[in-house]
Amino acid sequence: MIQNIEARLVDLFGPFGPLLAIGGIGLLLICVTLPPLLIKRKDPLDKLKEQARQQEDARSDAEAKELRRPTQTMHLERFATFLEPKDEEEYTAARLQMLQAGYSGRNAVRIFHGCQFVLGITALTIGAGYALIQSAASDTTLQSTIMTVLIPGAVGYLLPRYWIMRRRAERQAAIVNAFPDSLDMLLVCVEAGQSLDQAIIRVAREMRSGFPALAEEYEMVAYEMRAGKDKTLVLRDMAERCGVPDISSFVTVLIQSSQFGTSIAEALRVFSAEMRDKRVMRAEEKANTLPTKMTLATMMLTLPPLLIILIGPSIYDIYLTLGDGAAP
Repeated sequence: MIQNIEARLVDLFGPFGPLLAIGGIGLLLICVTLPPLLIKRKDPLDKLKEQARQQEDARSDAEAKELRRPTQTMHLERFATFLEPKDEEEYTAARLQMLQAGYSGRNAVRIFHGCQFVLGITALTIGAGYALIQSAASDTTLQSTIMTVLIPGAVGYLLPRYWIMRRRAERQAAIVNAFPDSLDMLLVCVEAGQSLDQAIIRVAREMRSGFPALAEEYEMVAYEMRAGKDKTLVLRDMAERCGVPDISSFVTVLIQSSQFGTSIAEALRVFSAEMRDKRVMRAEEKANTLPTKMTLATMMLTLPPLLIILIGPSIYDIYLTLGDGAAP
């Protein structure tokens, strides 16, 4: 049988037919058996790394989609030239006012002017509708109609500004009330051996529950110092954001202490004592003005009932006497 196969191969491929057949069979065996041997088995640790990489890529894609997703503030981009002041000084003043009120967002000025625009137009529309209904129900003058339309519009336009001014005043009052206590805590931390940066972080963490406004400012200072910003600029920015004279004086003391190389603990001790005295003086001032403020209320609530009790019966008797004398 083998001789027949060899003879057949010679007839087909010539004298080298058997060699070619053996070479072909060997090549076929190599092609069949070699790839499984060359395939490297995957390490389980490599599988874990690949899964972690895929999860990280998926998380990055999700975050990128979240950032690219349009938000409410992005819808105001098309109205940026209309909602934001074009003058740089006016924009800076509005931005500072937002910061002092506690709104530190990037689009705070734009949202503020957007609220002014929306509330003004809404109130103006309501006033115009009320004026139309009133004019249809009864005859009204042109002046009353104009006042009915313009007054709600003006109130709606000025309402956000009133809110910002009130929020700013409340925040500054909270900072002023909490500032002496924060100085005492800073002094304790510095005298315990902590640096000024560590003391600020500790004070911000301790004051978060009781005085969130001042704690937020201290945290901002700590983050900016960690980021490598110059300490003098950080402190000046804090004084500008707060808008409180006491904070400005405190910043000046720290800057001078750092420039002249004096002890920060000693400067904090003197300044904290001064702030405590100043707080006591403010309390005494309010206590001294209280009787003056109560005088008018006391006169309005006490004098009329007293006059009624003292003079009322006599006036009633005179009325009766004159009434009897006038009767026939």
